[in-house]
Amino acid sequence: MANLIKVIHTGKKSLGWDDETYRAVLARVTGKRSARDCTESELESVVRYMRGQGFAPAVKHGRRPRVASGKKAILGKIEALLAEAGRQWSYAEGIAGKMFHQTKLEWLDAEQLAKVMNALQYDAKRNGRPV
Repeated sequence: MANLIKVIHTGKKSLGWDDETYRAVLARVTGKRSARDCTESELESVVRYMRGQGFAPAVKHGRRPRVASGKKAILGKIEALLAEAGRQWSYAEGIAGKMFHQTKLEWLDAEQLAKVMNALQYDAKRNGRPV
């Protein structure tokens, strides 16, 4: 529930609402003037309303793995391929898990990382994205 309140306050800021507008929307959608007094389903209704007004919460793509300096170039290419495809780090971790039975990219050696990169390049070509 606290997470929904954070999302609502982020949306309030993103949409440029002042406090009066925010409280008017809360009152119209939930019948209450404070998010603290709302139930979880009422908060979800407020978030749906905000999305209808153009608010789009930021998508988190996971954290970038920490690797040795010799593998950073390959990891940079993997990151670029994931970003181009709009995919998260978990996608590359899934590829590594299928190929090497190891889902932590940090634990792969340079040769294995290169194979993950090649798999992402193959996926990009197959889907018509630039490599």
